[in-house]
Amino acid sequence: MRDSAANGQPTDGRGAAEQEDTVQKTSLLALSRRSRRADERSDHSESGVETAEFAVPTPEAGDADSSEGAEMTEGAEKRRGFRHWRRQRPFIGGVLAVLGGIELFFSGQLDLGNMQIQFGIEGLQATVVPIAIVVLALLSIFRPTHHLFYGIICLVLAVYSLIGVNLGGFIIGMLLSTIGAILVVAWMGPRGPKESEAAEGETA
Repeated sequence: MRDSAANGQPTDGRGAAEQEDTVQKTSLLALSRRSRRADERSDHSESGVETAEFAVPTPEAGDADSSEGAEMTEGAEKRRGFRHWRRQRPFIGGVLAVLGGIELFFSGQLDLGNMQIQFGIEGLQATVVPIAIVVLALLSIFRPTHHLFYGIICLVLAVYSLIGVNLGGFIIGMLLSTIGAILVVAWMGPRGPKESEAAEGETA
């Protein structure tokens, strides 16, 4: 024993104490590592749960874009269909004649208190002539095959309104009806779609 102590070698009691210390240190290190791993796992799971809880189901951007695109395409198709329908008939002339007939009708209904303003020949023609102009203009729009016949009669009635309906609706209604009737008579028939519209249809 003395020789071993002299040589610097530990005795049996000291060696056992050192071994116990190392065992305790290793066990403490292992416990600390396990606790860190458990904490990390719990943090990850909690963050996943929170994100799942606070995730609000919202419509995807793709769905919103597709719905907006569908609405835009529907609007474009409607506008294209109206343009095509308008090109197949004397639309502008008919609209002007309708406006002129309406102005002629209301120009003969002017009442200022007990006084009614009326120029020209009195009678039913102050009501019949404007209504006939409006009906002929609408027929030229919706029945464009006989536009020449409707336009000529409308032109005659528009000129006659100068002496028959309140000076032609104070000349304004006569001018609108006359210009509209001339455009209806001068209509050259249905037109095909423009090149831009044809290109849009091909791309669509």
